[in-house]
Amino acid sequence: MCAIVGIYGNEDAAKLASAALFAMQHRGHEATGISSGGDDSKKIFTIKGRGFVRDVFNEKAFNVLKGNMAIGHNRYSTAGSDSVLDAQPIHAKYKLGEISIVHNGNLINKDEVRQRLIDEGSIFQTGMDTENLIHLIAKSSQDKLKDRIIKSLTKVKGAYNFIIQSRSKLFVVRDPNGIRPLSIGKLRSGGWIVASETCCFDLVDATFVRDVKPGEMLIFNKYSEDPESIMLDDTKEFRPCAFEYIYFARPDSDIDGKNVYATRENMGRALARNDKNLLNADMVIPVPDSGVPSALGYAKESGIPFELGIIRNHYVGRTFIEPTQAMRNMKVKMKLSPMKSLIDGKSLIVIDDSIVRGTTSKRIVKMLKDAGAKEVHFRVASPMIKYPCFYGIDTPTKEELINAMKTKKEVQEYIEADSLEYLSLDDLKGALGRDRNYSLVSFDGDYFVI
Repeated sequence: MCAIVGIYGNEDAAKLASAALFAMQHRGHEATGISSGGDDSKKIFTIKGRGFVRDVFNEKAFNVLKGNMAIGHNRYSTAGSDSVLDAQPIHAKYKLGEISIVHNGNLINKDEVRQRLIDEGSIFQTGMDTENLIHLIAKSSQDKLKDRIIKSLTKVKGAYNFIIQSRSKLFVVRDPNGIRPLSIGKLRSGGWIVASETCCFDLVDATFVRDVKPGEMLIFNKYSEDPESIMLDDTKEFRPCAFEYIYFARPDSDIDGKNVYATRENMGRALARNDKNLLNADMVIPVPDSGVPSALGYAKESGIPFELGIIRNHYVGRTFIEPTQAMRNMKVKMKLSPMKSLIDGKSLIVIDDSIVRGTTSKRIVKMLKDAGAKEVHFRVASPMIKYPCFYGIDTPTKEELINAMKTKKEVQEYIEADSLEYLSLDDLKGALGRDRNYSLVSFDGDYFVI
């Protein structure tokens, strides 16, 4: 779920990368980092630290991060620990000079690749799967970095977007299934941007050009106005992650040609069409913020009034991406507050984007009932999450997934809702569009990358 960005051909590369990371802070806030270089400096400069973008980057940092090329990363940990050593970019020196890498996704064969590299003498500095690629590139016998990258990618499997910075070039790679999103934009002030989400393009004054194709490598260099494109693998089926539309992405982003807000509203409409027994409810309220578009769709389809019955404190981060359960529990209280005067004595339809562990949903129901709600009917704008995902979502074991361990009735009893319904898998496919086969591993257990 991490955010990555690459800037090429702009004298304010590091500042633009920082602005883009700020716009994509929702994709991870454990740590952030930027590497910069170019302008024939023959050196890569790197600054990274724990916390938010606004806390790590300032004028002092930008005085260090020189050059017309930069890559950046916001960390949401799915592999490795939460130490600053596991912040990205990963910067190293090797035979051909210096290199820096950022990665969004998760390599499913990371353990076997790492053990083989250790057996061959590699010494690892982090717990991240991303470092595997650094070692594979460094150990390659190819004469050119491009060929080293191509050879190394044949040895990794999973979901990945890599942006790799050398002293003079920027390499961009998307995995053959295109699981995680990656878009290209043209900066009006000159140069290019590649980023996880298009929501950052307006902030840096960039125009959308296209999405990086699954299995494509792009190479930005000073010898060509447009990036060189190489198709490394066009034999795999396009399987973009459905969770980007359900939860991860910002509503104003367009992911692989589809607007996130519109798809979430479609999910809410589909949820309402198959929920005929609650027309006497007083209001539809969202769990902010990712539940808002679906709740609006539900309200429009059902005719039940939409109200903001829960107010969110926007200075508190997202609970799902907190690394520990204790932190998630505390953040729910800090983040969400009920509108008591609005909901007292009322029958509520509460729309959330998903139920993962169930603890947040339970606290929301209790909070609303403590505030005087007569009934709380919980509606989920995604299917039941029954399977762990190994492609970049932090649900590593079945035991953490409440829907894998309990029936729908048992989940309803656990969260203490008056009723509980989920979006069906077929309705999710319809809301997303049936023109492509989405990655739905959390819902159907189809592990197509093995």
